[in-house]
This record gives sequence, C-alpha cells and structure tokens, in this order.
Amino acid sequence: MFELHDLTAVDQLGQLRRGELSPRALAEHYLDRIERLDTAVGAFTTVTPDAALERAESLEHSIPRASALWGLPLAEKDLWARAGVRTTFGSRAFEHFVPEHSDEIADTLDAAGAVSLGKTSTPEFGLASYTESLVAAPTRTPWNLELGAGGSSGGAAAAVAAGLLPVAPASDGGGSIRIPAAATGLVGLKPSRGRVPSGSGFTSLAGLVSYGAVARTVADAALVLDAIAGPSPWSVGPPTWDGGAYLNAAVRGEGRFQLGVMTSSPWDVSHEIVIAPEARAALDAAVHELAAIGHGIEETSLEPEPYGEHFRVIWQASAAGIPVDGERLELLEPLTRWLVERGRALPARDLTAALSWLSGYERRVIRRFAPFDAVLTPALALTPRPVGWYDAEDGERNFDQQVEYTPWTSFVNVAGLPAIVLPVHHTDDGLPMGVQLIGRPGREDVLLSIGAQLERRLRWQRRHPANWS
Repeated sequence: MFELHDLTAVDQLGQLRRGELSPRALAEHYLDRIERLDTAVGAFTTVTPDAALERAESLEHSIPRASALWGLPLAEKDLWARAGVRTTFGSRAFEHFVPEHSDEIADTLDAAGAVSLGKTSTPEFGLASYTESLVAAPTRTPWNLELGAGGSSGGAAAAVAAGLLPVAPASDGGGSIRIPAAATGLVGLKPSRGRVPSGSGFTSLAGLVSYGAVARTVADAALVLDAIAGPSPWSVGPPTWDGGAYLNAAVRGEGRFQLGVMTSSPWDVSHEIVIAPEARAALDAAVHELAAIGHGIEETSLEPEPYGEHFRVIWQASAAGIPVDGERLELLEPLTRWLVERGRALPARDLTAALSWLSGYERRVIRRFAPFDAVLTPALALTPRPVGWYDAEDGERNFDQQVEYTPWTSFVNVAGLPAIVLPVHHTDDGLPMGVQLIGRPGREDVLLSIGAQLERRLRWQRRHPANWS
C-alpha cells in the first residue's frame, strides 16, 4: 500500500505547497514511524513530538509556503544546539545538557520552513566514522541490523534509509556525510568549502567541516543544499555556476564529462588499504554505467605522500579544544580521550607544520584532478562494519580501523572539494554499496547532474530495506 514516506522529499514539498497535505499530518506520519521503528534502528537520541506538532501548526501563519523546506519534517544532528532541546554531542559528559541558544544551522533550517522532530544520533563529538556512542543505543543500517550505519551523521542516514525522515541535513569533517550514506544506501552530498555559510569550514581547524545532506534521491539532496547555501557577510563562497537552483541540475541531469577513476588513496603510504570485492564491484558497476552514458573514463592516481601523519595531527588537534577537563575526562570514550590527550600534548610547531603541509596538499590535489570534471573512487574500502567491530579500548587502533574502512573521504575535506556518494550496487546479501564522485571547486552542479543520470538508469530510489513498509 502506498504511504506518505514512499514519496520523495521533493514530491512531499509539492503536496505541502499545493495544500494537498498539511505539515501536521506529515509530521504525525513520521513521528508515528519513529515511535514504532526507531528502537531497532537507533537513529534518534531525542524526539520532540510536542514541539514538532506546534511548529507544524504554526507554519500556515508564520512562514511563506514558498519557503525552501516549508512543512518538511527534518531533524538536527546531535552536534547542533537547538535552544531548549537536549543536546548531548554524543557524549556522557553532556548527557543532560540543554542549550539556551540555537546554532546557526538550526536557525537556517527554521527560516527555510522545516519542522524539527528532534535530534539524530552521532558518535562522541562527531569524531568517529561509526555511530556507537555510550550516551545512546548503537545506530544500525536498516539493511542489516547487525551492521553499523557509519558516522558521524549515522543517525541522520539511518533515519532517512528507514523512512523515519524524508531527507536530513548533515555535516562532514572527514567523511561524516558520505560514510553513513554509503553504509545505508543513500545519496550523500558534501558541498565545497564555503558553500554553506552556517557550516563554511572557515571556523574549523584546517577548514574541514561542511554541511550538506543525506537523501534517497539526488534531487532531494539538492533541495536541502538550496535551502542552506547562500551568501553571507562573514564567509567567502567558492566558485559557482549560473544555472540557478541546484535542484535544476539534479532534475535536468544533463552533460557529458571527462571522469578520472582512482583506487589509490592518500593513506597508502602509512596503511595497508585493502579494497573488498564488494567495493570493487560497485566501482566497476559505476564505470560501466558512466561509460554507457557517454562520459570519458580515464584512470588516475595521487602521488604517494605522507598525508596520514599530517592529517592525524590535525584530527588530534581538533579534539584538544573539547571543553572537558579533570574528572569529566574519565567520561570520554577511549578514542576521544586518546585524541584529546594527544592533541593537548602537541607542540605548536608540529601543528603549524601540519597545517602548512596540508595547505600545500590541497593545491596539489586540485592540480592533479584539474584534467577531469570529476574523479570517481570507491565510497568505502569495506562493506558496512558490524556493530562492535571497532576497538573499544585502544584509541589508536580504533583510528587505524577507521582509516582502513574509509580511506577516500578525509582528503576531500582537506582540499575543500565537493563530493557525492551514490548507491550504485547491491551485494549478493542485499547490502548497498556506493561510489564517490569528487568535483572541481564549486561544481556541485556537475556532481548532481552525473548523479541524476546514474539514478535514472539504476533507480536506486525504488530499493528499500525490509522494515520500510
């Protein structure tokens, strides 16, 4: 039987604007699904039904119906503060924290007309590529509840994949949109540095963080990007295109492009990266379809460099400022504590050297990729990892496991480039496997166009996990 969650976010928004569907009815539909299904998935840390329904009812009088996300139910990642709503940052150290003020991204979503249903799960301070914090239940991929949903936007991805949200905003500092999108069979869009003012990256160490979306379709991801992107007096935007809304590129899906295909990774110098047969099959499937469409295909690679040692310094330094001291340090998980302690012990000279090296690396990557409109890689090196697979005691070993799982994501953040994950393949066991497309600076439109072309051929939006109905 057809139900509201079978509609794409774009279709739901159309019905809302035409008055065929009310914001309250749509919010009630998703709140009911969260209540029935989320215990198994673990997508939410906090659900706010009363506030959501009050917000839904108020939209008719408070925000124009033409607003970008008018009436759509969304949720904030539990790293983002919303005034009056518990915000844990995925940590026991903040388990009962209720902020007095909202972060800018929450205000941006409100201004676009969205209805917040609560907070989606994240690992502790968003530092891991899996979502199994000690402040909430593990977040699982709806495709196999024994496997994790990835991280750090694992809750957002699991919610969309299970039909608990139509689409979800997310953030990405080293792969945190693209990793869970790949693990849950979704489209995951990370924009260029500076594209989204409320998550520009310029305020984060090394400019790593960008806000984007996880979605069932390319057009749904573009819809969120249009809602949160835009000029700001305190950020510098990347190059852009002249085609209007990004949804235009996702709907049209036009163009033939020159694509590089890369299986080497920046971590090859420091780690033994093994590409699982399932990941290779997804890459081969994407290459086959892209060639059939008419895109040029050429192999490429990165020069071997000591990327890992410099990125590790930045990741440790980024954890050093977490506001936890004294006895509260004991509340941190081993990975976080290892990162915090190493970061706080770093000499300023080492941090400066790492920042300088990565700044040069950014330029070398962009020059290396310049002959291509986009570069294709596996999304992940391995299939989604079982819940409990990561080392729960040794922070350094845990970090290395994450590198082995996702060696193609963090360098895209360092280079400030846009990237999109697309769910192009399913394993014999029915697990989704994806690929990543990395674009030129500011060319999200090219990634959305290519993604739309693949989506028309593969129709991944029609595939659903067993608990979808």
